[in-house]
Amino acid sequence: MITLKSPREIEGMWKSGQLLANTHIGLRNIIKPGISSWEIEEFADNYITEHGGTPSEKGFEGYKYATCVCVNDEVAHGIPRKNLILKKGDVVKVDMTVNLDGYESDSCWTYGVGEMKAEDQKLMDVTHKALYLGIDQAVIGNRIGDIGHAIQQYVETDNHMGDVRDLIGHGIQPTMHELPNVPHYGEPGTGLRLREGMTITIEPMVNLGTWEIKDKFVKADGWEYFVSADGTNSAQYEHTIAITKDGPKILTSQDPEYDAKYLWK
Repeated sequence: MITLKSPREIEGMWKSGQLLANTHIGLRNIIKPGISSWEIEEFADNYITEHGGTPSEKGFEGYKYATCVCVNDEVAHGIPRKNLILKKGDVVKVDMTVNLDGYESDSCWTYGVGEMKAEDQKLMDVTHKALYLGIDQAVIGNRIGDIGHAIQQYVETDNHMGDVRDLIGHGIQPTMHELPNVPHYGEPGTGLRLREGMTITIEPMVNLGTWEIKDKFVKADGWEYFVSADGTNSAQYEHTIAITKDGPKILTSQDPEYDAKYLWK
């Protein structure tokens, strides 16, 4: 079932989203060569809880952590690891979901560790722009396929990178995963029509090579995550947004200047 949110509910999600965004902002000073991905987990978990929130991923379908941390060819659902030490040039994705006073928000961000290779910086830039091209299509009257098509066209046709198909965006609130599904590929004018009050995530995952992914199993944790099928690096950016009469509003903004036209308030 898809629920349409009132301005009061969107306001609650925005407050949750600001806590999540501030956690990401804090990670900018944490992520550097020589730290473990476990230190990312510790910072995020502590920051969220100290500010009155709950990391929603903890306990979800058996997951134990506040964050998913993926490095280089790891696409999604990677666990934070004490023995994974970041080095210069790594591409690090941190995905988190926060509940604050009953309101959910979800955002992933990609961080370059120190000086980056040109191809990896381009990967990050293309993925970031693809997110915003998708957001621009999230207006009343458009369809889900319009979002996916804009992303796929830019990623694959314009930049010859791999637009991951198997993992997609979704509705959010009252739980972290709701309908509708929001693929990052598709045909314009197809799919569910967008209505005022919908709240969704848009979260393109882009590989330098193929769009295909494969499973990787962590025996010690009994956990499965995903890597690019050809071993190339992957990036992801994700915002939680609300569909409003004034256009798409980003509820997890980290940059009020860059996001000026998308701000809820």
